[in-house]
Amino acid sequence: MKNKKAAMEMSVGTIVTIVLLMTVLILGIFLVQKIFSSARGVIDLTDQQLRSEVNKLFSTEAKLVIYPGTRLIEIKQESVDGAGIGIKNLLEGAAGTKKFSYEVVVADASDCVESEEEVEEWFTTGREEYDIPIPVGDIAAQKVLFRIPSGSSLCIVRFRVNVDAEGTAYATDFFDVIVKPK
Repeated sequence: MKNKKAAMEMSVGTIVTIVLLMTVLILGIFLVQKIFSSARGVIDLTDQQLRSEVNKLFSTEAKLVIYPGTRLIEIKQESVDGAGIGIKNLLEGAAGTKKFSYEVVVADASDCVESEEEVEEWFTTGREEYDIPIPVGDIAAQKVLFRIPSGSSLCIVRFRVNVDAEGTAYATDFFDVIVKPK
């Protein structure tokens, strides 16, 4: 009789342990998913949120940063998303506000079936902008958005961002767009 009671207590203890472990596992998975989903796409960010995120990426010497910091953007076919560009005015010997401009160009589309001209048609807004006034020491944040058409090849395209300050080359950087299936 004592053996049956001990076996029953052991079974109940095992079941309780399994239930608690499963609860912890589910909560852990939920937490990890929440952390990774917090890296939202640029399309979901307001201008103030984008400026805040770009501001976090700047080091003291950086003239240009790309958001997300990984410089890797995954966009599904038939979706709109993109990159954030942050430009910081670090011109020495300058006072007041200076005019900046940037242009995003296709640097490498060799992984895609599409030609560079076809890839350039993915831009919806922010491909280039001129006469952006930035006071010394301040930043400007801009969005570059893409719409990947249905039927586009699943590939990786490298884009280069070229920034000029009052007509002279100022900074350059890159980001990659990975085309995912819809």
